[in-house]
Amino acid sequence: MDEREFQQKADRALSEIYSAVSRAADDYGFEPDFSSGALSIEFDEPPGRFVLSPNSPVRQIWVSAHATSFKLDWDESRKEFVLKTDGRTLRELLEEAIGRQLGQPVQLT
Repeated sequence: MDEREFQQKADRALSEIYSAVSRAADDYGFEPDFSSGALSIEFDEPPGRFVLSPNSPVRQIWVSAHATSFKLDWDESRKEFVLKTDGRTLRELLEEAIGRQLGQPVQLT
């Protein structure tokens, strides 16, 4: 995949996840912000911050959450970014990370 194609896929994936996070923000009490191609999610209680950003040179989306960096690759057969180690999608990873942060199950729709 060339850089232009990666950027299109990453922009679409991050825009879709931003929409889902924005719909859930009021219900779960966090604040998303999508600017300059990166998505950040701020938590007041307990305090924390997650960052999702594309990394064009390696064609991955990186997620920083809970002092861990997750690197997701494009899976052509699934048509989405997934974590190679266990196959979780970007949405699944984020639902789990937000749920862990808040201490309750979270569903992003």
